[in-house]
Amino acid sequence: MPESGLPEAFRDLEPWLGWCLATETERSDKRQASSQDELQAFYDALLARMDAVFAYLGQFPPDELPAEAQRLFLLALSLAEVAPAIEQFGQPQVVDGYDIGRVTPARRGIS
Repeated sequence: MPESGLPEAFRDLEPWLGWCLATETERSDKRQASSQDELQAFYDALLARMDAVFAYLGQFPPDELPAEAQRLFLLALSLAEVAPAIEQFGQPQVVDGYDIGRVTPARRGIS
C-alpha cells in the first residue's frame, strides 16, 4: 500500500488505496482475486468521482504528477480494469477470452 494518501479532495477514496497498482498485470491479478461484490463497491465509489478525478489530474502534465495525484491516477487505471467485469462480464474473470495467464506485457511499470 502507498506510504501516504490522496489529494485532500479525494480522501474519501483512501479505503481503496490497495488498488493503487503500477502495472496492468497487478491490476488484472487483483481484479481476478476479488469478489464481484468487492469489484462492484470499488466501481461504484470511483465511478461517482471520475469527473472530479479527470478535472484534478488535468491540471498536471502527465509525466509530472505529484505523488498524491499519481496514486489517484492509478486508481483511475484500476477502475478501467474493473469496469468490464461489472459492465460486461458479470464476474471477475474474462469470459470467452484469451487465457490471461498466457499474456506477457511488453512493458513494465505504469501501463
